Amino acid sequence: MAKTAAYGTWTSPITGAQLVEEVVALSFVVADAGDIYWVERRPNEAGRQVIVAMRHDGSIEDLLPAPYSARTLVHEYGGLCYCVANGRVYFSNLSDQRIYVRDASGSITALAPTAESDQSTRYADFVATDDGHWLIAVRERHGVNRVAGAAGVVNDLVRIPLDHEGPVEVLASGNDFYSSPRLAPDGHRLVYLTWNHPDMPWDATELFSIDPNAAGPSSSAQRIAGGPGESISQPRFGPDGRLFYISDRSGFWNLYDESGAAIFPIAADCAEPDWQFGQSSYAILGDGSVAVAYAQDAAMKIAVTDGGVTRELPLRLSYLSSIHIDAADQIIALAGSALDPLAVVAIDPNTGETRVLKRSRQMSLDAGYISSPRHMTFATTGDEEAHALYYPPKNRDYQGAPGERPPLIVQSHGGPTASARQLFDPTIQYWTSRGFAVVDVDYGGSSGYGRAYRERLSGRWGIVDVDDCTNAALTLAKRGRVDRRRLIIHGSSAGGYTTLACMTFRSVFAVGASYYGISDLSALARETHKFESHYVDRLIGRWPEEESTYRERSPLFHARQLKCPVIFFQGLEDRVVPPEQAEVMVAALHTHGVPSAYIAFEGEQHGFRGAASIIRSIEAELYFYGQVLDIEVADDIEPVEIADASLLIH
Repeated sequence: MAKTAAYGTWTSPITGAQLVEEVVALSFVVADAGDIYWVERRPNEAGRQVIVAMRHDGSIEDLLPAPYSARTLVHEYGGLCYCVANGRVYFSNLSDQRIYVRDASGSITALAPTAESDQSTRYADFVATDDGHWLIAVRERHGVNRVAGAAGVVNDLVRIPLDHEGPVEVLASGNDFYSSPRLAPDGHRLVYLTWNHPDMPWDATELFSIDPNAAGPSSSAQRIAGGPGESISQPRFGPDGRLFYISDRSGFWNLYDESGAAIFPIAADCAEPDWQFGQSSYAILGDGSVAVAYAQDAAMKIAVTDGGVTRELPLRLSYLSSIHIDAADQIIALAGSALDPLAVVAIDPNTGETRVLKRSRQMSLDAGYISSPRHMTFATTGDEEAHALYYPPKNRDYQGAPGERPPLIVQSHGGPTASARQLFDPTIQYWTSRGFAVVDVDYGGSSGYGRAYRERLSGRWGIVDVDDCTNAALTLAKRGRVDRRRLIIHGSSAGGYTTLACMTFRSVFAVGASYYGISDLSALARETHKFESHYVDRLIGRWPEEESTYRERSPLFHARQLKCPVIFFQGLEDRVVPPEQAEVMVAALHTHGVPSAYIAFEGEQHGFRGAASIIRSIEAELYFYGQVLDIEVADDIEPVEIADASLLIH
């Protein structure tokens, strides 16, 4: 018999510690010569990233002993940091950003090209030539000509000798950014993507082809696709040398071949924004057909197509990424659902039968504690519709008191081009199993709904996202699902900015939490890293010509309008959103007598990776909400120091 208790006070089997115990973050699946590889980020090893191999006999082997950690810092966000060729694993090591090679015997040695150990020269997105002569990579050099900041960062495409001594050779240079080098099966053709400021890769990229065997930078690069207003992603060759790529020229990211023919035309996105290197949402099977994933209503599906006949595979999965084909012609991917944690899986391309190879977590939860999301559309400003995933409170041991409505947490994702995912998220279940409702908002600007939806935020960051997050909360309150007086908002990075803007420019929310969020847009434009140094031009306006608009939309310069308590979480080594962004906002709130808390973590960067940081942040957030909303939380949590706590009104 379920007990009756106030929402937010329920005892949950999902503890902060369980968010990181026996848990790994999985990424970047690769298949090579009958073996399958992936990367595991391990919170209990301070976020160390280990390349893991599943051999053809089913055995699993860690390939990197401590202290090696496979992670590239190119673009700061990194991404694909290794490749495998003939049993040799080439990877970027976090501490020094040098390239190392692990041979079949397990011996690890550094490649010769870079002697720096200060992370000033970085490599990503590797591809090794079949003949063993070269390793091709994106290179990023900092402090070039001793110029500091974004102006001193140079990106290019290079090849590194593997079987002889010699210098790194430049294959392509002169543009601001390069990514996705991919070789044709015969080794005589290399394609890559490139773009320039102020565009981001989801705004405009170009696909080029060169001869990788030509000495020096190629003067005969051939443009295949892309240009202003067209985003190209994920070029790659089929076994027969046929070139494929994804383009949003139709308004949605769809699959094309080199002739420009649409292989899988659909009013749905078949890709996500290229924030990191190595995205893979399709793969070519041995018979030339293509397995491609696509998004609809925040859920993903997968189909197999030959350009004529298309078959959707009957999967219970609702999230898929990092798709590859193994030696047995199986689809290998990262996949999960709202009820299933992310896992490395093998999918039969004919039947859809799915086999789990490695789970991201071993925690087994009774379904009675798991809240399933409901996709919702709602009316928002300008006669538009926006999207969200709504998670009602769920705990088989409890029910709310008669007439009571639960507090609601509005989740504002980062990016701001990211999206809500129908993928089991234990942090959301942490809240819903305690009696909170959660709504994960795909505000205008989110991906997964086509280019037009993504571009709603152009010039209107701090307006469209704020309206949509606010209207999602008010819609649920109007429908009687949640308590209008206990609306909460939290978010990280760009979502942290939206969180602070919602609390500053709207009088709707009672409390909020900012994870490494932006308070001063002008400082972001002045100080951020090269990859994003002109991103805000498109979202806000040109800097510094439109400085007044930056100030107008910066929570810091309107802090006196923010009346509700806020807790801030910040990594002290964050180079994307530096700690000052949080610290100046905390000081401003203290000046105006608004209760607040600030928790900073040594050694953490943009996104928390260590177990202690992850546990402390979510528990402190719960404690803070309890204090502000007068909820007697059931958990035993180390208290949080709240500035101006005497001003809390219950």
